[in-house]
Amino acid sequence: MPIAQNPLSVEVTLPREDVALLTVEGYLDVDTATEFQHHLANQLHHGRRHFLLDMSAVPFMDSSGMNIILRVYQEVRDLPGSVHVISPAPAVQRILDLTGVSITVPVSWSVDEALALVDGQQAETEGEAGA
Repeated sequence: MPIAQNPLSVEVTLPREDVALLTVEGYLDVDTATEFQHHLANQLHHGRRHFLLDMSAVPFMDSSGMNIILRVYQEVRDLPGSVHVISPAPAVQRILDLTGVSITVPVSWSVDEALALVDGQQAETEGEAGA
């Protein structure tokens, strides 16, 4: 039985009922993207609307990982929900910037910063609903 060359570890914690923090470690590429997608889909299925993706321990991400981030962003934006990339490694930040993903998906440098953005989005949404 072959062993994955670049194993991926995804730890899920729930800082709030509707917020999933996924701490990702390892290479996020064509070989590991499906596992990452399963974790996101599972959390979406369980009612999570906001996804905080701690990418500090991801030294490399290819278009497969990027596409999954964009796909979950598209799925949650009308809920309304959000996706935030937290502390991407320099190589991952470069990919996000070069492709324009960092314009669409906010990049934060801490979980607290990302949660503050979630709070701001929720307050804005509630304000629009009350108007």
